[in-house]
Amino acid sequence: MNTFDLHVHSKYSNDGEFEIQEIVDRCIHNDVNVLSITDHNSISGINEAILVCLNSGIDFIPGIEIDCSYQGTDLHLLGYNIDWLSDDFIELETAIRKKVMDSFPEMIFNLNQLGIEVNENEVLEKANGKLPCGELIAEVLLSKKEYRSNPKLLPYMSGGERSDMPFINFYHDFFAQGKPAYVKINYMDFADAVELVRSNGGTPIIAHPGLNLKGKEELIVELFEHGAVGLEAFNNYHDARQMGYFADFSIQGSFLMTGGSDFHGKNKPLIDIGKYPVPDKYKRHLIQNGARLKIGH
Repeated sequence: MNTFDLHVHSKYSNDGEFEIQEIVDRCIHNDVNVLSITDHNSISGINEAILVCLNSGIDFIPGIEIDCSYQGTDLHLLGYNIDWLSDDFIELETAIRKKVMDSFPEMIFNLNQLGIEVNENEVLEKANGKLPCGELIAEVLLSKKEYRSNPKLLPYMSGGERSDMPFINFYHDFFAQGKPAYVKINYMDFADAVELVRSNGGTPIIAHPGLNLKGKEELIVELFEHGAVGLEAFNNYHDARQMGYFADFSIQGSFLMTGGSDFHGKNKPLIDIGKYPVPDKYKRHLIQNGARLKIGH
C-alpha cells in the first residue's frame, strides 16, 4: 500500500463513480494520507475535496487530468497545485464537452458498423447528464438481455477472457486510439496543455506514459522539451521494464516522478486507492517527490 495516491477520479469524471466523501473514506481505510483527485478535464470536485480532506486529516493536492495530443498521439496530462478557481478550467471543460458530444454519434455508428448495435438514446439516458463514453456504452450493452445475446460481447461476460474489468476492456478493445470504433477528437496540443497548467500555477506531469506511448516511450524526451516537469512512473498500467525506464529517466534528469492508482470505481474494479506497484528501490524517491508536490514545488 502506498501513502500517496495522486491519480484518483471521482463522480465528476465522465467515467468516475464515487462521491468525494466515499473516496476520502477509502483513503482512510487504505492508509493513504496524501490525495489528489484528478478528474478528466474538470475541477468540479476540488472545493468539496479540500473541505472533506481537511476534516479528515488527509493532505490534498488540487489536480486535473487533461486530454491532449502530441504529433497525432492521444495523451493525458496531470496538473497539480493548479489555481482551480481560474476561468481557464471552466472554458476547458466546456470545450471538451462540446467535442465529446459532437463525436458521440460517430462512436455509435462505428460500433453498429462492426455488428454491435446499441441505442444512442439509451446510452445518453444512462449518462444522466454526464458525458457518454466507451465504458458507459459497454455498461448498457452488458446490462440488457437483448444486447447480451450478441456473440461479440461474450468475452466481456462472466467467465470471458475480458471479463475481469469488462467496461474498460471494451473501451480499450473498440474505442482506444487505433481500435476499430475509435473516433478522433481534436484535443489541444500537448504544449498548450502544459502552458494551461503552468500559467495557472500548476505542475505539469505526464500521465501513465507507458500506456499512451507504449512501444515509443522514448518520446518522453520530446515531451519534456515541450514543458513537462515530471511523469507518472508508477501506476497500474506499467510493467516492470517501463517502471524502471521512467523512474531512472526521472532520477537521472532530476525530474519529478509520481505514482497513482487511476482509481475510477466500477469501470476499473481491480484498481483500488493507494494500490499500485512501486519497486522497493524507488520507494524513497517516490516519497520524496510526493513531498515536493505536497508543498507546491
